[in-house]
Amino acid sequence: MKARNTFPYIYFFEEPNVVYVYKIQGDDYITTAELSHQGEWETYEITDSFEGFNHEENSPLEGRGYFISQSHVNFMVGKINELIRKQRKGAYSLEKDGPVHLVSSASTAGALKVGLERPKTVIPFQDYFSIGPVWKLDKKSGQAYRHEWMNDNINLEQDEYELENNFTKALLEIEDIPEGVPIYIWTANNGNEQTGLRFFLHLMRNKTNQVFVLNTTELFEQWMGAKDERLYSSILNPNVLRFLFEKTQAANPLIREERMILKKEWEILVQTKEVLRLWKNGKVTSVPDDYFDALIIEVINELHKKQKKKDFIRTGRVIGEALHRMEEIVGDFYLEYRIRHLIYNGVLEIKGVPRSMRHYSVKLPD
Repeated sequence: MKARNTFPYIYFFEEPNVVYVYKIQGDDYITTAELSHQGEWETYEITDSFEGFNHEENSPLEGRGYFISQSHVNFMVGKINELIRKQRKGAYSLEKDGPVHLVSSASTAGALKVGLERPKTVIPFQDYFSIGPVWKLDKKSGQAYRHEWMNDNINLEQDEYELENNFTKALLEIEDIPEGVPIYIWTANNGNEQTGLRFFLHLMRNKTNQVFVLNTTELFEQWMGAKDERLYSSILNPNVLRFLFEKTQAANPLIREERMILKKEWEILVQTKEVLRLWKNGKVTSVPDDYFDALIIEVINELHKKQKKKDFIRTGRVIGEALHRMEEIVGDFYLEYRIRHLIYNGVLEIKGVPRSMRHYSVKLPD
């Protein structure tokens, strides 16, 4: 597939004679999932060269559709975002966009967008930093390694390139943050958000912006009078997040020494290929990938004892019970991955097709 552009239009040529014309209608980066309902699309068949094609001199096709492979859709998204980025340069305004908030989940981002007063910009990493390798994550090779591992092992029930697109989108948005804008990083005492905190600071290593860290575990205990070591920022509602943010307005930004400590901790993390990280003794700690296997087996064994006759148990029920008992929640996706691993190694028996945790059941062998 070839591409060329004349803003706000970008042309994509598919052999042997089809041209897709996309009109950019905003300055937000897009993903493969958003491609079909953002911007305007028209399709043309050409008889002359692609280089000389002008859509304004031709009539678009009507009532016909074409199949586009996922790899070509991903290519399109990359080219569209490149063009959007060129147009975004210098578009940020402190008065217009206000402070920038960085978070490690889409749900936290959604709550902040609802709860915080405008103006503000919220950038989410829709990733799962407690699981999957972070080896060389600041480089293309490391990102490809991580995305391949996630696609091969974690059933996220999304398009093939969606995780990669969301990751790249966040990288572009962070790079676009202008000097002078205050940056707030939301975190909590868990492997996911603490790993994210260190990665965010690494990405901003060349920025001189003031950076503030808001630890919701500590803030919730301080201002709400409740201690919850399993708290994630994503479980707090918009009103609580707004309240905690207002209470930290007089906080001091990270000083250089604090940023250097976190930077060094990140440099250690990116040298490893472990796929599971927890928050232990005030540090992001890599643990063996089978760390929760014993808990899964224990849960299944106890559920069997409640049955009149040992029978298959819905995977979703096993995961729900295991999540309730975990010292730190790493997400149902990881537990489902470990259950499949136990099946493949003969530790568990299966009934159904493991498309997702809703589609199959497991039991311990008789």
